[in-house]
Amino acid sequence: MSWTILVIAGLFECAWAIGLKYTDGFSRFWPSAFTVVTMIISVVLLGIAMRNLPVGTAYAVWTGIGAVGTVILGIVLFSEPANAARLVCVGLIVAGILGLKLTSA
Repeated sequence: MSWTILVIAGLFECAWAIGLKYTDGFSRFWPSAFTVVTMIISVVLLGIAMRNLPVGTAYAVWTGIGAVGTVILGIVLFSEPANAARLVCVGLIVAGILGLKLTSA
């Protein structure tokens, strides 16, 4: 269950990272409110997952999910580059996340 919570926390991290783009420096109320709420949810879920997972593993997976998801959403939503080098690097992050999952007790 901790891994499921951790994945959900990582997805909320993607949401707040993308939300930051829409806040216009926290000058727009609704995007800012969305971003702050998703930040809080993400960190609370991370804390819950850390009850049963090693801190290093949980934090690395959380940030990895956030990074990969945000890159993918940046490509889809903002037409950011999707060149081979970027995709290979994202693949390496995914490999690291999977490696941490497979080697965790």
